[in-house]
Amino acid sequence: MFDKLNFPGYNFKIIIDDQNTQSSKVFDIIRRKYVSLTPEEWVRQHLIHFMVHEKGFPKSLIQVEKKILVNNLSRRTDIVVCDRQAKPLLVAECKAPSVKISQETFDQAARYNLSLQVKYFVLSNGKDTFCCIIDHQKQEYRFLEFIPSYPDLLPG
Repeated sequence: MFDKLNFPGYNFKIIIDDQNTQSSKVFDIIRRKYVSLTPEEWVRQHLIHFMVHEKGFPKSLIQVEKKILVNNLSRRTDIVVCDRQAKPLLVAECKAPSVKISQETFDQAARYNLSLQVKYFVLSNGKDTFCCIIDHQKQEYRFLEFIPSYPDLLPG
């Protein structure tokens, strides 16, 4: 039904509509409800489960489809991870597996990051996942080889 992604396999709660696969739904463990199972959502759910189950991210500190302002325009980020003081640490943008990660998609994630001023951002289409650490003072970023565990995101 959906592409095999470069994430571990997870046991998702899925409601499949045999008549119309576009009506299928997946349970989101963050929003605690069933949401439409689009290709982009398939990637987002894998990334959420990866962050929670493999990297120790507390579910209570993850926000999904958070509304933000970018150049006075309302936008939604796919995933924002905060610290215990509700300060954003990481923003993640998810694309459908068919969307190639290009400079344009990377720039979109970077623009969201400018608004939130997070130190880390992740961009994934489920096949390719990129994680960067950003130094806002130097206006530089560098790619990391993997997504850090939650404790490694915290200062100190």
